[in-house]
Amino acid sequence: MNKPVLDIHSIYRVSLLLISGRKLVGGQEETRVDMGLKEEFDEYAVKAKTLPENTTNENKLILYGLFKQATVGQVNTSRPGMFSMTERAKWDAWKGVEGKSKDEAMSDYITKVKQLLEEAAASA
Repeated sequence: MNKPVLDIHSIYRVSLLLISGRKLVGGQEETRVDMGLKEEFDEYAVKAKTLPENTTNENKLILYGLFKQATVGQVNTSRPGMFSMTERAKWDAWKGVEGKSKDEAMSDYITKVKQLLEEAAASA
């Protein structure tokens, strides 16, 4: 009996499809039409990693705060000290979206990533 052989490239491709919210139909990728908010959020979290290096720190912090609010919820740590400037800025960004529901934060995150991707495409 012949067993199907899965090479590392096939496994990698399937993994990417699962992460990106796509599926294989007849050997070709097809975008899901009925994607839920969580799946769309996960897709845009992956896409956010493709933003250009010149994305401003302000926009990165907005995305960070929304991501933390969407995945963790309300701030659950104390504010970092003044000598931890990067960690403090990230904490402040998260605290700035406190009170948003996880769904609201996911939706705002998706909107912001879309905006930044469109801006990057327009300037390319």
